[in-house]
Amino acid sequence: MSISTNSHGREPLIQASGLCKTYQLGQQVVRAVDGVDLSVDDGEFLTVVGPSGSGKSTLLYLLGGLDRATGGWIRVSGQDINQLDENALALYRREQVGFIFQSFNLIHTMTALQNVAYPLRFAGISARERNTRAKALLEQVGLGDRLQHRPTELSGGQQQRVAIARALVNDPRIVLADEPTGNLDTASGGEIMNLLQRFNRQGRTVLMVTHDARGIKYASRTVRLLDGHIDANEMQ
Repeated sequence: MSISTNSHGREPLIQASGLCKTYQLGQQVVRAVDGVDLSVDDGEFLTVVGPSGSGKSTLLYLLGGLDRATGGWIRVSGQDINQLDENALALYRREQVGFIFQSFNLIHTMTALQNVAYPLRFAGISARERNTRAKALLEQVGLGDRLQHRPTELSGGQQQRVAIARALVNDPRIVLADEPTGNLDTASGGEIMNLLQRFNRQGRTVLMVTHDARGIKYASRTVRLLDGHIDANEMQ
């Protein structure tokens, strides 16, 4: 394992080398991610762009510990997450990573406040503190007047703002966003991107995958993924 450092002589927050994920589809082997080398510095806003089927979401799930690589390695904060057992991997996801999904993944029987507070139950935090944190985050994303609304009573943009608040409720160091504007109109998508940029400027590392080139202007760096590979003509 060869560990690189950034221009400041520090190890990147996220570093992947030779990263692969293959699937068996009948007689065919699908290489969803095929030998990816990637480094992400602490505090960076990295956008990974590419067409549908290029491996973007698979790459994000590997980095977030939602899936396991079939080759290569991933280090986050100096720890090889591919070597973690299931309990340690669950702790990594809970404490270090916040996920934002295209389909929001909200619990439809819960209010906005309950949805945001829900992840804190697994951290042993009291109900009062859970609600306090959730309310504060919903106010930050402009939904202080929608605390008791359920997802079906919210617009798509509002649901995604609830999802962002939920992703941040454990105060993660890393935010992973999978096509966060994919189900939104242009105006709502712009609001979501402004929120992600704001939270990045507050110190969180954001890694977003998208096929929407409009997301590039919000990032500090952009790479292109094609057929499971990082394009050699990487965009800055």
